[in-house]
Amino acid sequence: MGIGDRPGCICTNDATYDNRARTRSLKDLRPLLELRRATGLYRARRIAEGPQCPEQVIDGRRMVSFCSNDYLGLANDPDVVAAFKKAVEEYGVGSGAAHLINGHTRAHHALEEDLAEFTGRARALLFSTGYMANLGVISTLVSRGDSVLEDRLNHASLIDAGLLSGARLMRYPHRDVSNLSRKLAIREQGKKLIVTDGVFSMDGDIAPLAELADVAMQHDAWLMVDDAHGLGVLGASGRGSLEHCGIDISRVAILMGTLGKAFGTFGAFVAGCEALIEILIQAARTYVYTTAPPPAIAEATRTALRIAQRDSWRRERLRELVNRFRNGAAALDLPLVKSETPIQPLLIGDAARATIIGEALVAQGILATAIRPPTVPKGTARLRITLSTMHTDAHVDKLLDALATVRLQYRLGVNDATR
Repeated sequence: MGIGDRPGCICTNDATYDNRARTRSLKDLRPLLELRRATGLYRARRIAEGPQCPEQVIDGRRMVSFCSNDYLGLANDPDVVAAFKKAVEEYGVGSGAAHLINGHTRAHHALEEDLAEFTGRARALLFSTGYMANLGVISTLVSRGDSVLEDRLNHASLIDAGLLSGARLMRYPHRDVSNLSRKLAIREQGKKLIVTDGVFSMDGDIAPLAELADVAMQHDAWLMVDDAHGLGVLGASGRGSLEHCGIDISRVAILMGTLGKAFGTFGAFVAGCEALIEILIQAARTYVYTTAPPPAIAEATRTALRIAQRDSWRRERLRELVNRFRNGAAALDLPLVKSETPIQPLLIGDAARATIIGEALVAQGILATAIRPPTVPKGTARLRITLSTMHTDAHVDKLLDALATVRLQYRLGVNDATR
């Protein structure tokens, strides 16, 4: 039996291939798309022109953006851009191969050393994305017979990694350390891995890291922290959630961070002990079987990392902007989630309503993305407002003025959504 003769095989060079059946199967997807449109869950891409900055031309219209993760304003920093250009002249554009073939350049290696020093770890390892880093770490460290325990509001990449690892995935209520401890108590066999966001990406609140570290020690479990939204932003020197919470790094076995948010470039890394990094190099499929990021990205990130550590004013400015926005929102009686980070969610509740209010802000020249299920739990759709060091007071005031208008237009207030 040839390939084209296999039951159910779709092969374009097979004389028995039925194009009509293929067309019918694709048509079956249309009701799913229509349902998403009807329930306010349809996702559409916007087209931005020019670099990341507070004022952008998006879909042909100039707007003030409050949805970027470029917290420190480094994505378009002149020194970071110059470092990228210089590295392109030296290394070219692409890396050409995986890290374990010949794609691991001096630039990549130097960045890993810088990240290890920055986080206070023995070593660090670069990954192409945060999603791939989380998938690689969790699927390497645990498998069938082991347990992964995760905060219910963890990022999708962490949840997916737990599901795909083959280990038993147990999710505890948001920030509920007591519930976590009870779950750990009944899991006596196998390895145990506790996984949490440092800063929760859709809520902006911070994990109770000290309590989580205590529970991990009590139950002989590893603790992994995804600090994608904390590194660069929190802590006196920008070392993230651990520094902010005063946690000794030895209490967190595995630290993941991303480079495309506060550091303004692209990629991710995992930092930890020598043995952790070596086993990831040997066995993490999302590291082994993918092309290394461009070397120029690595050099640009090295510059961004130095700036982030040096320029404490960027974090101070962020705190000022957060306070200005929260004070203004409180005066308007808006349903804000409690958050001290640049992530400031405005709870709406209904997904379709959140989409409508988001579009009403667009009409006023403000872009604040509506976040809907399954990214957040049903009934907790929101506008995810994010602030950047590059925003001005006038930008924040414009946002507040626009929110005041939609508040009246849509009767938006603290009682509109369940906290």
